Amino acid sequence: MSPVWSLGAGLLLLLLWVRHRGLEAVLVHHRWVFVCLFLLPLSILFDVYYQLRAWAVWRLHSAPRQHGQRVRHIQAQVREWKNEGSKRYMCTGRPGWLTVSLRVGKYKKIHKNIMINLMDVLEVDSERQIVRVEPLVTMGQLTAHLNPMGWTIPVVPELDDLTVGGLIMGTGIESSSHIYGLFQHTCVAYELVLADGSLVRCSPTENSDLFYAVPWSCGTLGFLVAAEIKMIPAKKYVKIHYEPVRGLQKICEKFTEESKKKENSFVEGLVYSLEEAVIMTGVLTDEAEQSKINRIGNYYKPWFFKHVEKYLKADRTGIEYIPSRHYYHRHTRSIFWELQDIIPFGNNPVFRYLFGWMVPPKISLLKLTQGEAIRKLYEQHHVVQDMLVPMKSLEKSIQTFHVDLNVYPLWLCPFILPNNPGMVHPKGDEAELYVDIGAYGEPKRKQFEARASMRQMEKFVRSVHGFQMLYADCYMTREEFWDMFDGSLYHKLREQMNCKDAFPEVYDKICKAARH
Repeated sequence: MSPVWSLGAGLLLLLLWVRHRGLEAVLVHHRWVFVCLFLLPLSILFDVYYQLRAWAVWRLHSAPRQHGQRVRHIQAQVREWKNEGSKRYMCTGRPGWLTVSLRVGKYKKIHKNIMINLMDVLEVDSERQIVRVEPLVTMGQLTAHLNPMGWTIPVVPELDDLTVGGLIMGTGIESSSHIYGLFQHTCVAYELVLADGSLVRCSPTENSDLFYAVPWSCGTLGFLVAAEIKMIPAKKYVKIHYEPVRGLQKICEKFTEESKKKENSFVEGLVYSLEEAVIMTGVLTDEAEQSKINRIGNYYKPWFFKHVEKYLKADRTGIEYIPSRHYYHRHTRSIFWELQDIIPFGNNPVFRYLFGWMVPPKISLLKLTQGEAIRKLYEQHHVVQDMLVPMKSLEKSIQTFHVDLNVYPLWLCPFILPNNPGMVHPKGDEAELYVDIGAYGEPKRKQFEARASMRQMEKFVRSVHGFQMLYADCYMTREEFWDMFDGSLYHKLREQMNCKDAFPEVYDKICKAARH
């Protein structure tokens, strides 16, 4: 039988099976079929298009020349909204399914959509060690642009598709954050189009109130059109040390100890059970032992969290040299560990060698095609949350995560939180060491109920003066939300800049209790 006939027969059998089981049942219970046959190829085409576009822009140097024109178009849209009577709130016209957040916001259907087509690297200033970018530039795009020039940014949040705008208007973190803080703390200036259509630049010394109020505001103070981010020299490798630790108290002590060491370029923890974890520390280097180089980003390599788990199972420490860009995006191929729930055999060596080059599927395409049944299933039986708590509360926090969720692995990422104005800052007058606890997966807690369990988690986080990342589902009341976040500067600016008729309050935009 010819290959064409074989392929045709296979597709016919597949269609008959789908018809027998029902399309919705297949999409819910055998989602990997749809993902492997359709979303993986589409994701490849998606990537190829944007890579070719970025290359063409770089070769033609068209981005800086067109930036001003594109910004003026945004200003014209805002002024048109004003001339129409300012009857509806404004929001970006980017479709909700294109964002990395799993939240489904319906506000775009009823708000005035302002089209913002800003996705290019504008300038690399080696003298000032600053890169100026548009808000839709992704982390994968930015590291691919900077690394060949010998530069990188201090905080490279994990997933390739995370955008600069999302990381500023929301937040971003990486295993270097114990030195540099959150993504917002590596930015030196923002450019925004405000509710009156004016273009404003803000920095710590220029319109400083606006500069400190923009992070975590989720686009409710203005439209971000450019950002300036610090750069640091890139090195070829990250020398990473793996250390399995057992016993919750020892895990927390070891993680806290390593997070306080500035000589560690990177600190990260993966908690595999209440009593088992692997603590990883890394330093940037240009030299490497050839026998210990691990190009973990290659498509046929094991998923990173599974690779790390081998050290725990073998109960041994280890040292490897990982190419820097592979390290920065080490969790991308498996979307941390979310992909194992979508493609259960995705880490199988046969699958990796044959199809690993197509992984991961785009999160945006997963959202676009999930359907109402899958969305409700995920909402009730799946958790994607990042809670930021003081390091001193780490042990109590892991115990709370275990009781309320029982999701493993947990991701631990330390960060220094400076006492700057804005929505998020420590309780005291000094900078404080915090930790991001990331929970991604299906809770194993018996009788888990999404709303009740997450409200319990949110209550705990507020009690230790912690914060919830706003990309995820938030169940707090308005009073509880503003108890967690400091809204004093934010509300002051919304009043001064006439934002109340132009943009919804951040709570109304992101919290389930308020969302339309």
